[in-house]
Amino acid sequence: MLGSPRVTRPSHSPLSLATHLALAATALLAEVAFGYPDALFRAIRHPVVWIGALLAALDRALNRATLPRPARRGMGVLTVLALIAASAGPAALLQGAALAWLGRALAIAVLAVLASSLLAQRSLFSHVRAVADGLERAGLAGGRHAVAQIVGRNPQTLDEAGVVRAAIESLAENFSDGVVAPAFWCAVLGLPGIAGYKAVNTADSMIGHRTPRHEAFGWAAARLDDVVNLPASRLSAFWLLCAAFLLPGASARGAARAVWRDAGKHRSPNAGWPEAAMAGALGLRLAGPRVYGTTRVDDAWMGDGRAEATPADLRRALALYRIACGLQVLAATALAFIAQG
Repeated sequence: MLGSPRVTRPSHSPLSLATHLALAATALLAEVAFGYPDALFRAIRHPVVWIGALLAALDRALNRATLPRPARRGMGVLTVLALIAASAGPAALLQGAALAWLGRALAIAVLAVLASSLLAQRSLFSHVRAVADGLERAGLAGGRHAVAQIVGRNPQTLDEAGVVRAAIESLAENFSDGVVAPAFWCAVLGLPGIAGYKAVNTADSMIGHRTPRHEAFGWAAARLDDVVNLPASRLSAFWLLCAAFLLPGASARGAARAVWRDAGKHRSPNAGWPEAAMAGALGLRLAGPRVYGTTRVDDAWMGDGRAEATPADLRRALALYRIACGLQVLAATALAFIAQG
């Protein structure tokens, strides 16, 4: 009809936010359903293992003790940039080729399988549940053995409450680093985003330490990891707070109060957010003084509840985590549909 407004559907380029959101949502669902199969790990290992092997080679080649401190810091910057390029570059080529040759729907499905290998919803749940199982089946010795697989502190210094707190702290921090952050960067930048994020996060875990060998060389990795995890740490606290509304016995108000009061006291600019949210939601105190190896670290407490955590609290933390993961999947899916128009 002459004069009537012309309605057009939005077009979605291969690099549009709608495509990236759809990829993130599908990857989250794929990882929940399948995880990373053990047979595949045995056959080809894992992408993070590949990143770690490249980083170890660069560390050996470029991190020379004879170099002055500024030069070692510069070598560390080059190492991180090379690692990001080696991870995000091939991912960008794969994404472009898939979207060009397979069509959008099939390309998203294929790319989601690849992106799902860089998410840790399922494996994180399994590793933390093993601590609860160990405590319940084999007592303190079983809990110490299981928690040693996921934390860096000396398990022999931990009583049962310490084992439980260590596991819950790992669950909260890795919810941000291993689940929310990679999903966030996938939603923003697609497969190159999640691959680049894992490169930075792996670099921080391997060389971002204040040791004589890595204090200068790992400076760039540690600082960049703080930056790329900043949005996800806040978002992870939000998901945990929302999950507390849905978990019987949890306190969303307690989570919000603990985040507001305690998150900024943590020695990490990011870890305090999900740890404080988890502590406040469950009525616990997390973090606080800890022993790494033989070194005592006097960290601030997150939350003002009980320090005497029990295996039942760990089960409640796992339930809160599952709800938070579910909320993230639902939100990513809804945003993908909204962006699709």
